[in-house]
Amino acid sequence: MRKLASLVLAGVVPFCVGAREKTRPRILGIARVEILSSNVPAAQMFYGQIVAAGKSCVWCEKTLFDSVMLPSAQVIDLAPLPAKPPKRLLVRVSFEVDNEDAMKRWLKTNHVSYKEISASGNAGCPALSTVDPEGHEIWFIDGRAKRYKIVEREIPTVGRMIHAGFVVRDREAMDKFYKDILGFHVYWHGGMKDGETDWEDMQVPDGTDWIEYMLNVPENADKHTLGVMNHIALGVLDVRAAAEQLKKNGVKLTEEPKIGRDGKWQLNLYDPDETRVELMEFTPVEKPCCAEYTGNHPKP
Repeated sequence: MRKLASLVLAGVVPFCVGAREKTRPRILGIARVEILSSNVPAAQMFYGQIVAAGKSCVWCEKTLFDSVMLPSAQVIDLAPLPAKPPKRLLVRVSFEVDNEDAMKRWLKTNHVSYKEISASGNAGCPALSTVDPEGHEIWFIDGRAKRYKIVEREIPTVGRMIHAGFVVRDREAMDKFYKDILGFHVYWHGGMKDGETDWEDMQVPDGTDWIEYMLNVPENADKHTLGVMNHIALGVLDVRAAAEQLKKNGVKLTEEPKIGRDGKWQLNLYDPDETRVELMEFTPVEKPCCAEYTGNHPKP
């Protein structure tokens, strides 16, 4: 007892059963997302053409739904619409952590409820499932559980998924979850006009991927607008070259590449259900509007 007391006084608290987690486990980046589709085969074709995968790959040995794997081993899961489809078709974002057990303790310490997802319920990888303050389903997957089955594939158009965005109504409540509990930080923020904030990029604490708060979206936004806002972004080295490759892959472009307000080249694509897929270069080519970047840029 004296020994334990001396350790506590010295600031060294040994871990024991029931102890509160003192250090947040590392959150490394986006592992996978799940997108609902009214026509999964058509969606799989669309995403496959973007990734330019010649053959299917498997992440953690098997997948629950029709899925597309990026060269980074991140996964886009495609699931059929339920009988009563939600307005938001980007229904889940999963983050890779370096220690699932530590994440359990961290969530408990911060009074965040969660469910444990068995390996059989998540393509061979156990996960923790929770929801953020606005009901977005968030999973945490232990990166140590990854098992890749690498197969030969064509040269890809994209490198990795660099962010996912969704409509946010209460930024303060979301910050308490993502910033205060999970350790995310602002990477960049900006708006359609100077002096306004329509987008706030919250970067993971131990990597370069981010989630994007899509702010100031009308309550009565239509399907197309919600598809634009609830989106994913795939990083490319050269957007204009990627656009030419996509045309060769059979993708019909409805927009042309442009430099966004963040100073990066980008190109918007839309899946069969109008969910936006943003191709974005990893680094800016000109000064961004509204604010400077405060985090490291992603890499291929």
